Amino acid sequence: MRVLFDKNVPFGLARHLQRHSVLKAAQLGWGALSNGRLLAAAEQAGFEVLVTADKSIRYQQNIESRRIALVVLGSPSWPLLQQHIPEIQGAIDAAVAGSYFEVEIIPPPKAPNLQQ
Repeated sequence: MRVLFDKNVPFGLARHLQRHSVLKAAQLGWGALSNGRLLAAAEQAGFEVLVTADKSIRYQQNIESRRIALVVLGSPSWPLLQQHIPEIQGAIDAAVAGSYFEVEIIPPPKAPNLQQ
């Protein structure tokens, strides 16, 4: 499957998606494209999945009418994403045109400040 990473997705994730062909938007000169324009460019170029950490894209675009699937990461933090590789892989593997899947990533709670 052809997968496009938005500019906010760590490229280290690509090595965990070896069954797929992965490119970053910036590699194609699309780093400055906004959500709708990026989706349109990706569809036109034959990408099947867009992976992004932009949670607002769901409310800005009608994904169901698209020929591309959308996988949204709950965080762009590589240390947090590494803990969710199987869920991310599963979401990408199951993606079909017009589908939306959000991989929920909850940051660990902050340690209490004991200095008072």
